[in-house]
Amino acid sequence: MADLQNVKQRFGIIGMSEGVNRSIEKSLRVAPTDISVLVTGESGVGKENIPKIIHQFSHRKHSKYIAVNCGAIPEGTIDSELFGHEKGAFTGATSTRKGYFEVADGGTIFLDEVGELPMATQVRLLRVLETGEFIKVGSSIVQKTNVRIVAATNLDMSQAIEKGKFREDLFYRLSTVEINIPPLRNRKQDIPLLFRKFASDFAEKYRMPALKLSDDAIKMLVEYQWQGNIRQLRNIAEQMSVLEKDRILSMEKLRNYLPNTGRQLPAIIKNKKTESDFSSEREILYKVLFDMKNDLNELKKITMKLMDKNVSEEEKEGLIQKIYNNSYELGKNTNDMSLYKKDDSEKDDVNEKDSNNFEYAETIEEVETLSLLDKEIELIKKALERSKGKRKLAADELGISERTLYRKIKQYDLQNL
Repeated sequence: MADLQNVKQRFGIIGMSEGVNRSIEKSLRVAPTDISVLVTGESGVGKENIPKIIHQFSHRKHSKYIAVNCGAIPEGTIDSELFGHEKGAFTGATSTRKGYFEVADGGTIFLDEVGELPMATQVRLLRVLETGEFIKVGSSIVQKTNVRIVAATNLDMSQAIEKGKFREDLFYRLSTVEINIPPLRNRKQDIPLLFRKFASDFAEKYRMPALKLSDDAIKMLVEYQWQGNIRQLRNIAEQMSVLEKDRILSMEKLRNYLPNTGRQLPAIIKNKKTESDFSSEREILYKVLFDMKNDLNELKKITMKLMDKNVSEEEKEGLIQKIYNNSYELGKNTNDMSLYKKDDSEKDDVNEKDSNNFEYAETIEEVETLSLLDKEIELIKKALERSKGKRKLAADELGISERTLYRKIKQYDLQNL
């Protein structure tokens, strides 16, 4: 087996952490075989180096090595890209085209972001892994290929399988050997080495002295969480190399380049739904209807109290303020209450029906429905009765335009009111 340090120098891998060394050792051990390998790890940790090591130390090293980013190919054309197509197979297919599996016959294909593959393409890929056979788009001829597949993903595959976004049988077929690349925050001893390498590269690229950090700045660099991993560290090193005049950076200047420096706390993930969470629009509609029912019941109770002659004027005033959430101020003049007082003749009618008020309210509770149409008709009828047929007043009381009221009256056949 090749020396570990020589492999790192050959492929530009920087790091002395145990996780990186173990990943490279695994790669060297599986390289002479044709076992399928799945490389896992967060975005930006350098997963693309592992397939290159596997290919270069395998018996396929003199054949083609093709890297395919599955997440960058549109769903409608990915089958054509991977397996090829025949002339006339679809609009724009003016000639026969070879796919990556046909071109890389005898070599290695690296499928990056394999978790983004559509379900239909996953079925085709599973057949290639099991039998080495595939069919071009628009063809009926079965073709054979002899390729080694190395895949990589930054997704949690168990969650993707659980959600139905990735086939479980394909996952087991791809992950015969799984190699995990640790995130940069778990490789703290490698962070200063990587920064010095990037600073040196950018100094050479932009023809300027290499950037250095003070001891406090190095400590801050090591303690930072690096959600973007090596890619984020490289971008920050390039940014500082270009923008900073001083070649030795202090902790204060470094803090300006690290986003959310003061908020490096673990995120809290809620696994359980609360009562206010909704899984569908239907539940939202149900909640709106039930809230509306409660509001109508409350309004009905207040209305019955206002009609009760035993309720004092002060209590009625409080009930009215409750309806308008204390935003409606009653006038100091007692004539303001005349809107809610009954004429003597109306009082007599109320007295006659007073004994039946609660019975009537109870009956409404029993036959009450959640039909918004019935409630709308009922409110229009009440408004017209209270305004004695004057539609303009009724429209103002309902809070709608007179034109809308006319349309509703015609729609519900209420012209006789």
